[in-house]
Amino acid sequence: MCLRAAGGSLGEVLVGTLNSQETFERRNSASSAAAEGGGSDSAPVRLRFSEFPVEGRVQKILQRVQSGTTLNVRELAVEFCLSPTYLQRLFKHQTGVSMCEWLSEQRLQRAAKLLENSYMSVKEIAYTVGYEHASSFIRAFERRFSQAPLRYRKQCNYAKS
Repeated sequence: MCLRAAGGSLGEVLVGTLNSQETFERRNSASSAAAEGGGSDSAPVRLRFSEFPVEGRVQKILQRVQSGTTLNVRELAVEFCLSPTYLQRLFKHQTGVSMCEWLSEQRLQRAAKLLENSYMSVKEIAYTVGYEHASSFIRAFERRFSQAPLRYRKQCNYAKS
Protein backbone atom coordinates (compact mmCIF):
# COMPACT_ATOMS: atom_id res chain seq x y z
CA MET A 1 0.00 0.00 0.00
CA CYS A 2 1.27 3.45 -0.85
CA LEU A 3 1.97 5.79 2.05
CA ARG A 4 0.11 9.02 1.51
CA ALA A 5 0.88 12.28 3.23
CA ALA A 6 -2.07 13.43 5.28
CA GLY A 7 -3.10 17.02 4.76
CA GLY A 8 -2.84 18.86 8.01
CA SER A 9 -4.21 22.23 8.93
CA LEU A 10 -2.51 24.63 11.30
CA GLY A 11 -4.38 22.92 14.13
CA GLU A 12 -2.87 19.58 13.16
CA VAL A 13 0.68 19.81 11.87
CA LEU A 14 2.66 16.87 10.53
CA VAL A 15 6.07 16.51 12.08
CA GLY A 16 8.64 13.79 11.87
CA THR A 17 10.57 11.59 14.17
CA LEU A 18 12.75 9.03 12.53
CA ASN A 19 11.43 5.45 12.64
CA SER A 20 8.67 6.10 15.15
CA GLN A 21 5.07 7.18 15.39
CA GLU A 22 3.83 9.20 18.30
CA THR A 23 0.95 11.56 18.77
CA PHE A 24 1.77 14.63 20.78
CA GLU A 25 -1.03 16.55 22.36
CA ARG A 26 -0.47 19.87 24.05
CA ARG A 27 -2.56 20.19 27.16
CA ASN A 28 -3.13 23.29 29.28
CA SER A 29 -2.21 21.39 32.42
CA ALA A 30 0.91 19.66 31.05
CA SER A 31 4.05 21.39 29.88
CA SER A 32 5.47 18.33 28.16
CA ALA A 33 4.07 16.29 25.30
CA ALA A 34 2.36 12.96 26.00
CA ALA A 35 3.04 10.09 23.66
CA GLU A 36 0.40 7.65 22.48
CA GLY A 37 1.09 4.22 20.97
CA GLY A 38 2.30 3.66 17.44
CA GLY A 39 1.70 1.46 14.48
CA SER A 40 3.78 1.63 11.35
CA ASP A 41 7.33 2.92 11.68
CA SER A 42 6.88 5.24 8.73
CA ALA A 43 3.76 7.14 9.77
CA PRO A 44 4.17 10.86 10.45
CA VAL A 45 3.73 12.41 13.83
CA ARG A 46 0.86 14.82 14.35
CA LEU A 47 0.88 17.78 16.67
CA ARG A 48 -2.44 19.03 17.89
CA PHE A 49 -2.67 22.62 19.00
CA SER A 50 -6.39 22.67 19.65
CA GLU A 51 -6.08 23.07 23.42
CA PHE A 52 -2.89 25.12 23.47
CA PRO A 53 -2.70 28.34 21.46
CA VAL A 54 0.34 28.73 19.23
CA GLU A 55 2.10 32.10 19.27
CA GLY A 56 1.51 34.23 16.17
CA ARG A 57 5.11 34.04 14.96
CA VAL A 58 5.16 30.25 15.12
CA GLN A 59 1.80 30.10 13.37
CA LYS A 60 3.16 32.31 10.57
CA ILE A 61 6.20 30.03 10.27
CA LEU A 62 3.92 26.99 10.00
CA GLN A 63 1.90 28.72 7.28
CA ARG A 64 5.04 29.81 5.42
CA VAL A 65 6.57 26.33 5.34
CA GLN A 66 3.27 24.58 4.54
CA SER A 67 2.78 26.91 1.57
CA GLY A 68 5.43 24.86 -0.22
CA THR A 69 8.27 27.36 0.03
CA THR A 70 11.61 25.67 0.61
CA LEU A 71 13.27 27.35 3.58
CA ASN A 72 15.78 26.42 6.25
CA VAL A 73 16.05 27.58 9.87
CA ARG A 74 18.49 30.38 9.07
CA GLU A 75 16.29 31.83 6.31
CA LEU A 76 13.21 31.67 8.52
CA ALA A 77 15.10 33.37 11.37
CA VAL A 78 16.14 36.23 9.08
CA GLU A 79 12.61 36.56 7.72
CA PHE A 80 11.11 36.79 11.22
CA CYS A 81 13.93 38.94 12.67
CA LEU A 82 14.98 36.32 15.23
CA SER A 83 18.23 34.52 15.87
CA PRO A 84 18.26 30.91 14.61
CA THR A 85 18.83 29.64 18.15
CA TYR A 86 15.91 31.60 19.59
CA LEU A 87 13.65 30.60 16.71
CA GLN A 88 14.39 26.91 17.28
CA ARG A 89 13.85 27.26 21.03
CA LEU A 90 10.56 29.12 20.50
CA PHE A 91 9.33 26.52 17.99
CA LYS A 92 10.26 23.61 20.26
CA HIS A 93 8.58 25.29 23.25
CA GLN A 94 5.38 25.97 21.30
CA THR A 95 5.12 22.64 19.47
CA GLY A 96 7.14 20.13 21.47
CA VAL A 97 9.10 19.15 18.35
CA SER A 98 12.48 20.16 16.99
CA MET A 99 12.17 22.63 14.12
CA CYS A 100 14.81 20.77 12.08
CA GLU A 101 12.88 17.50 12.40
CA TRP A 102 9.64 19.21 11.45
CA LEU A 103 11.18 20.95 8.42
CA SER A 104 12.73 17.67 7.29
CA GLU A 105 9.38 15.90 7.61
CA GLN A 106 7.66 18.63 5.58
CA ARG A 107 10.27 18.28 2.82
CA LEU A 108 9.98 14.51 2.73
CA GLN A 109 6.17 14.59 2.67
CA ARG A 110 6.32 17.06 -0.22
CA ALA A 111 8.82 14.80 -2.01
CA ALA A 112 6.52 11.80 -1.54
CA LYS A 113 3.66 13.73 -3.15
CA LEU A 114 5.91 14.72 -6.07
CA LEU A 115 7.02 11.11 -6.52
CA GLU A 116 3.38 10.00 -6.61
CA ASN A 117 2.04 12.74 -8.87
CA SER A 118 4.84 13.89 -11.18
CA TYR A 119 7.34 12.57 -13.67
CA MET A 120 10.22 14.59 -12.21
CA SER A 121 13.47 12.72 -11.66
CA VAL A 122 14.64 11.95 -8.13
CA LYS A 123 17.40 14.53 -8.55
CA GLU A 124 14.90 17.22 -9.60
CA ILE A 125 12.62 16.38 -6.67
CA ALA A 126 15.57 16.49 -4.25
CA TYR A 127 16.48 19.98 -5.46
CA THR A 128 12.83 21.14 -5.51
CA VAL A 129 12.20 20.20 -1.86
CA GLY A 130 15.44 21.76 -0.63
CA TYR A 131 18.22 19.18 -0.75
CA GLU A 132 21.49 20.22 -2.39
CA HIS A 133 22.56 16.64 -3.09
CA ALA A 134 20.40 13.81 -4.38
CA SER A 135 22.36 11.31 -2.27
CA SER A 136 21.41 13.16 0.95
CA PHE A 137 17.80 13.20 -0.14
CA ILE A 138 17.80 9.48 -0.94
CA ARG A 139 19.30 8.62 2.47
CA ALA A 140 16.73 10.78 4.30
CA PHE A 141 13.87 9.36 2.21
CA GLU A 142 14.98 5.78 2.89
CA ARG A 143 15.20 6.48 6.64
CA ARG A 144 11.72 8.00 6.66
CA PHE A 145 9.82 5.68 4.30
CA SER A 146 11.99 2.52 4.60
CA GLN A 147 12.40 2.35 0.83
CA ALA A 148 14.20 4.16 -1.95
CA PRO A 149 12.35 6.99 -3.77
CA LEU A 150 12.10 5.09 -7.08
CA ARG A 151 10.71 2.02 -5.33
CA TYR A 152 8.21 4.25 -3.54
CA ARG A 153 7.14 5.72 -6.89
CA LYS A 154 6.75 2.28 -8.47
CA GLN A 155 4.74 1.07 -5.48
CA CYS A 156 2.44 4.09 -5.68
CA ASN A 157 1.97 3.71 -9.43
CA TYR A 158 1.18 0.02 -8.96
CA ALA A 159 -1.36 0.86 -6.23
CA LYS A 160 -3.06 3.39 -8.55
CA SER A 161 -3.63 0.85 -11.33
